[in-house]
Amino acid sequence: MAETPLSVPLDRTSPVPLYFQLAQELERRIREGELPPGTRLENEILLADRLGLSRPTLRRAIEYLVDQGLLVRKRGVGTQVVTPRVRRPVELSSLYDDLVQAGQRPRTEVLDLSVRPAPEAVARRLEVDPDTEVYTLERLRYAGDEPLALMHNYLPLDLIDLTADRLAETGLYQLLRASGVTMKIASQSIGARGATAAEARSLGESRGAPLLTMDRVAYDDIGRVIEVGSHVYRASRYSFELTLTG
Repeated sequence: MAETPLSVPLDRTSPVPLYFQLAQELERRIREGELPPGTRLENEILLADRLGLSRPTLRRAIEYLVDQGLLVRKRGVGTQVVTPRVRRPVELSSLYDDLVQAGQRPRTEVLDLSVRPAPEAVARRLEVDPDTEVYTLERLRYAGDEPLALMHNYLPLDLIDLTADRLAETGLYQLLRASGVTMKIASQSIGARGATAAEARSLGESRGAPLLTMDRVAYDDIGRVIEVGSHVYRASRYSFELTLTG
């Protein structure tokens, strides 16, 4: 794709730094599709001159967008727009809800929906007797046309009546809410590892590619365990977002 000359209005009387004004405007254009994935930016010297900026100011704006996962620098190619990552806040929400909110057009392929005896480790986390029958789910979640996450979930049978069609149409948490379940709190751990061969095939990655992992136990408003989940996400397309306070 040819380099795209940019014209960006900057307010030099504003207290907002020029690099951040430029970064915000480019982020808006990328997220709204005005600068689609694959778009190449001009050479930094030409672009800085066009915008009337110093090279350090321009470079700081570009580095900000690289850190946001919106631009990438490639040797021999230059600076290029990439498909934005899904940035997920770490809170008690479902991936489906977060994708809808981000305008990412979620789609779900149900790989397994069955009733099976819970494995010992799962039964312990669900706080049920070993070999108690539970819903066992495996789903592949897409953002637009790209596979994003492979999700395994276990639920008690008495909470909800699940069907593959309903799971394909909407998110699990939406179905739980519609069944009168009030989700209150969750215990969650986040990690990373390489993709297995099977995960790589499902997610369109190479074996050993970096994956983010999330394990969650969710509880309702009366303290019942309502779900045990174990998910993996493509690290190239996904990140968790944390807010820290002091």
